[in-house]
Amino acid sequence: MDNVNNSGNEPEALTSELSQADIAALGISAQAQHEKPDKRRLAIIIAAVVLAVLAVALIASFFTARWYYKDKAAPGVRLGNVAVAGQNAAQLKQTVDHEVQNSKLAISDGQGKKATAGFKDLGVNVDVDKTVRNLMAAKGDGAGRVVPFSKASVKLVAKTDDLPIDTYLTKTFVKDSDQAVPSSVAFDGNSNKFVANAGHGGRAPEMSGVKNSISTLIADPGQTKSVKVTYKTIDTPVSQSTAATAADAANKLLANKIVIGNGDATQFEVPVAQLAAWIKPNTDIEKGQISLGIDKDAITSYINSEMPKQLNQNMVSQQDIVDGTGKVMLTMTKGVNGVKVKDGAAVADQVYNAMTSGQPATIQEAADITKFDVKQQKSEMRIVVDLSSQTATVYKNDQQVKTFLVCTGAPGGDETDLGNYFIYLRYAVQTMRGPGYVSPNVRWVSYFNGGEGFHTADWNPTGIAKGDPAHYGSHGCVNMNVGDAQWIYDNCPQGTLVQVVGSQPSGPVR
Repeated sequence: MDNVNNSGNEPEALTSELSQADIAALGISAQAQHEKPDKRRLAIIIAAVVLAVLAVALIASFFTARWYYKDKAAPGVRLGNVAVAGQNAAQLKQTVDHEVQNSKLAISDGQGKKATAGFKDLGVNVDVDKTVRNLMAAKGDGAGRVVPFSKASVKLVAKTDDLPIDTYLTKTFVKDSDQAVPSSVAFDGNSNKFVANAGHGGRAPEMSGVKNSISTLIADPGQTKSVKVTYKTIDTPVSQSTAATAADAANKLLANKIVIGNGDATQFEVPVAQLAAWIKPNTDIEKGQISLGIDKDAITSYINSEMPKQLNQNMVSQQDIVDGTGKVMLTMTKGVNGVKVKDGAAVADQVYNAMTSGQPATIQEAADITKFDVKQQKSEMRIVVDLSSQTATVYKNDQQVKTFLVCTGAPGGDETDLGNYFIYLRYAVQTMRGPGYVSPNVRWVSYFNGGEGFHTADWNPTGIAKGDPAHYGSHGCVNMNVGDAQWIYDNCPQGTLVQVVGSQPSGPVR
């Protein structure tokens, strides 16, 4: 019975233990199932944070790149096949200059003649500044500017002309005696006109291959290209009548005056020779034609450099001599407004438009104007030269101080000029010269009107004593005795008012 009871109890205990184990196992499984969603959420949050950080980094990188490249060539920009990304304007200019210098044509004629020519030899005019601006502006200024995967190839900004190409090839590959020369148009500085120069027929190089190679170098500079030229026999490439017609058209343009003002009192007429420099005869050898172009870049350069020199004015204060009541007796220095011209580009546009339309033009350049001020100087000392009495009377503060005997200018063109003047220049001793005379060691000279002045005239005591300019008159000066001229010199400084009045006597007045 005991054995039976013991064996009967074991299954129950085992069952109980298994149930606890099962429950424990089930509890662990439930916990694990509860933890899995938390881990997934955590992974999602981490991924979102990483993406946000990357997005912020990308945005920061984008704006950093925009800032870095704002004054530099953008990523992916090339001059031909040369990468220029990150170069500023000065560096781009060096790159452009370098590529232009290294752009060459290796030309041969297949008959043993060879030459290497650069752009300058062939008359190719490269605008370096415009090329640099195009490189800086490539890819625009939008969001795509800093994207490194997009590319932009920029070519040189350049002008070509058939005539210098033909001239170079002809001089290099054709003997002088065999050359065909086109009639041409040139400005003659002696006559200030364009003239037609006659050409003649002969042997000429075929230019098409060279022109095509130049176009290739403009698009992809910095290399040496090989090209072969052939020859042809031709009549005068451009007829004299064609050149004469072009010269006439150019001279009509020269006849139209271009006048530029500063908005104040100063105007400047563009010289004919300068107008001629802006007129560019363009010769098309293949078509036998000459057309006229106007060089706007040259106009702009001239206006920007020359107009400030011609039209700018420094402000000059007006200097007036006044009497005791404030009445203006004489303007010693006429006032000048200060002028500083501006906006040369607008003036250049107007000049260009006038020339292309074949019309004269008077253009006012915009300017900042500073009105002159007026300064008054009271003349304590005043000298009245009376031609009628042949005297010079000195006043101080309108009170008579002294009166001197004088002899003024002779009749027939040398009379002392009537009017108000002021002493502006003085010499203690001077050699005086004029038409037909030289007077050394003249003392106590006080000039008041050009070459007219008070001075010692010890050679003319009779004329001074008699007051007789009709027979003893000077060349316009006021002749005085030595002591009197010295008194004027010592007591009447620069700025002293001089009034010449009265009428010329026909004989002695004393």
